Amino acid sequence: MEKGSLSINSENLLPIIKKWLYSDTDIFLRELVSNGCDAVNKQKKLVSMGEAADDGKGYKITVSLDKENKTVTVSDNGLGMTEDEVKEYINQIAFSGANSFIEKYKDKIGSENDIIGHFGLGFYSAFMVAEVVEIQTLSYREGAKPCHWKCSGGIEFEIDEGERTERGTDIILHIGEDSEEFLSPYKLKEILTKYCYFMPVEIYFEDVDELRKKEAEAAKEEIKEGGEEKEEEKEEKPEPVNDVNPLWLKKPADCTEEYKTFYHKVFTDFNDPLFWIHLNMDYPFKLKGILYFPKLRRELDAIEGQVKLYNNQVFIADNIKEVIPEFLLLLKGTIDCPDLPLNVSRSFLQNDGYVAKISKYIVKKVADKLNSLFKKERESYENNWDDINTFIKYGCVREEDFYDKVKDSLIYKSINGGYKTLQEYLTANEAKTEKKVFYVSDEQQQAQYINMFKENELEAVVLSNQIDVPFVNYMEMYNEGVKFMRIDSDINDILKSGEVDKETKEKLEKLFKEGLGKDSLTVQAESLKTENVSAVIELSEQSRRMQEMSKLYGFGGDMPMAETLVLNTKNGVIKQVLAMGDDKKDDRDLIIKQVYDLAAMSHRSLTAEELTAFVDRSSKILEMISK
Repeated sequence: MEKGSLSINSENLLPIIKKWLYSDTDIFLRELVSNGCDAVNKQKKLVSMGEAADDGKGYKITVSLDKENKTVTVSDNGLGMTEDEVKEYINQIAFSGANSFIEKYKDKIGSENDIIGHFGLGFYSAFMVAEVVEIQTLSYREGAKPCHWKCSGGIEFEIDEGERTERGTDIILHIGEDSEEFLSPYKLKEILTKYCYFMPVEIYFEDVDELRKKEAEAAKEEIKEGGEEKEEEKEEKPEPVNDVNPLWLKKPADCTEEYKTFYHKVFTDFNDPLFWIHLNMDYPFKLKGILYFPKLRRELDAIEGQVKLYNNQVFIADNIKEVIPEFLLLLKGTIDCPDLPLNVSRSFLQNDGYVAKISKYIVKKVADKLNSLFKKERESYENNWDDINTFIKYGCVREEDFYDKVKDSLIYKSINGGYKTLQEYLTANEAKTEKKVFYVSDEQQQAQYINMFKENELEAVVLSNQIDVPFVNYMEMYNEGVKFMRIDSDINDILKSGEVDKETKEKLEKLFKEGLGKDSLTVQAESLKTENVSAVIELSEQSRRMQEMSKLYGFGGDMPMAETLVLNTKNGVIKQVLAMGDDKKDDRDLIIKQVYDLAAMSHRSLTAEELTAFVDRSSKILEMISK
């Protein structure tokens, strides 16, 4: 029996890296700049431990574009590499330089392991865009010689003495023909802004072609002036393209108005956020971040949140629902979690224990914030309810754990003004409606029903958002015995003033069914306290909900709805219909149809055909009255 170790052939591996390692080619710049940050962080750590000297020049990373020579160079002044380290970290694919560094200095580093370490496959992402990659590097070690490494993307590489004179590393990419889009300064700046904006080392961008032009213009100017001495012009100091101290790293007490400034800058939203949550967790995992509550629109499909995920200030991706619960993606924010790897599969995230804990922690912090606002700043909470209730209800429907945490902070807007929790509503209306919660879905269209409720001192709540369709079902499921009823689904006994005799009921039912030509229509006669309402239509709560759910989830056309025409025997028009004999059948049928359409208009819009008939009929009734 022979035993051995599998070896990887780079001739086969590099084409795989080039095509399949990353779904987004832009990632190469993130990886190389991250490596530069690692090298700087390692140098800083060595200096702090007395293992290396501090030259006092500060630390930076420079991304240089030389379009003329078709190169992109990423330079850092970190700890650099010796020739032996290049052979170890670069030639041995997927060997982690950070692992050996941490192992060597683990006793001095302690528990704060903040070194990412992506030499290995991260470095080889350079071959996604480059035909040839070069390294010029000089180690911090005393007496070290500069080293030059060159590879054309196959198995062959060259190592010889390098040209670098100061500590650090240059990664020079000779961009291939199929990747010349990366020879654009705008493209490179765009990538740096997206992935590197909060990296912990200052990053500078340099356009070599522009520098050449400026130097040439300066030389021409000097010749033109005949070599005369000029007053030295003040040199403009370049600005870094990144922010090395993102707001989430600061203490909340030190931030104040910075929260809004940070929000506008990162999310390019001109509106102020309603409020925010500053996240800070050290155990059992490290996580920092800020979640903002923007002003949300009513329709879920029109809401675009953005939660940016970072690893040690390095951007990973937007809106990863495996880490951030889906309903929280309606918000905007930044989450920085060093425990998550930069490049990881969705399947890993779904099965990772840390990810589940992160998700639960974020849900808890959001729920705690909402509960705190409800208890301590209820007036402000109510003022913001119209802007945040879509998010909260969606969260309840999607996450049972979230509902359990915020259920006592859910409030409902009353048609009589103010807001009530479910329990407050049930307690206030117990004598009149028992455990029924009446609600309005369209305050304008259902105005007739609202007036009836107000006149009889009944209360209803406003549930007019798209999310309220599944939300009421959810609330009934988790609140035993509570029934939500739309205001046009049931004529409450308190709206009635007495019984209607059987003969009147039967006569009205017969007249309206014949007059409308709707033999299957359910007609009900009631004596209502409100005399100025001729009729209302009751819609079956269950069948209407089924139709609304069908529309919400795109299941197709309208489903038939069970409706009942409730006629008010105290109303003058209904009394007139009862009094009209068969000799006035045409006029009576005209009024009957008008009564039905008026009732229908209180819960839906008439079709074009129905509206035309309604207008024509109105003219005839006016003529009939004027005679």
